[in-house]
Amino acid sequence: MHDARAVVAAAQAADPSVAAHRDRILAFVDAHPDALHRSCTEGHLTGSALVVDPASERILLLLHAKVQRWLQPGGHADGDANLAAVALREAHEETGIDGLAVDPDPIDLDVHRFRSARRDEPDHDHLDVRFLVVAPEGARAEINHESEGARWVTVDELADLDVDPGTVRMARAGLARLRAGRA
Repeated sequence: MHDARAVVAAAQAADPSVAAHRDRILAFVDAHPDALHRSCTEGHLTGSALVVDPASERILLLLHAKVQRWLQPGGHADGDANLAAVALREAHEETGIDGLAVDPDPIDLDVHRFRSARRDEPDHDHLDVRFLVVAPEGARAEINHESEGARWVTVDELADLDVDPGTVRMARAGLARLRAGRA
């Protein structure tokens, strides 16, 4: 848990809302030693990947089967305190893209309520640590059972997909990091 907490505590962001999410995640982790596990039913840590094609600056979104929304790849830590590795693993599993590279410093933090459209699990919080993941040139996504579609989009096209403000914030932060040459 120490590695995950340290990464969250060190996360930097220009957006003031990210600081509020960081404080909320840290308080949750301090109060829930099992926050890396799904068995923590109130909520748990997740790692997400903003998968970017650096040449076109398009990001990859997946139509998530459980929630019927366009989201970035990501998933549960399942006990792994290396959240960058979690994000990379989930990006590979959910997109089928080989050769992805992850920046180990988070680009965004977000706490959101997970509600399954199928109602097959109780509502709970996802304490999401988000990372920039760079796709190799010419990458093509092949979705798995968790998604119903995949789409490479620009930041300007996000509004057409009805994504939440946190996704837009994450996309902007990831592209800024990419342009700064930190990826």
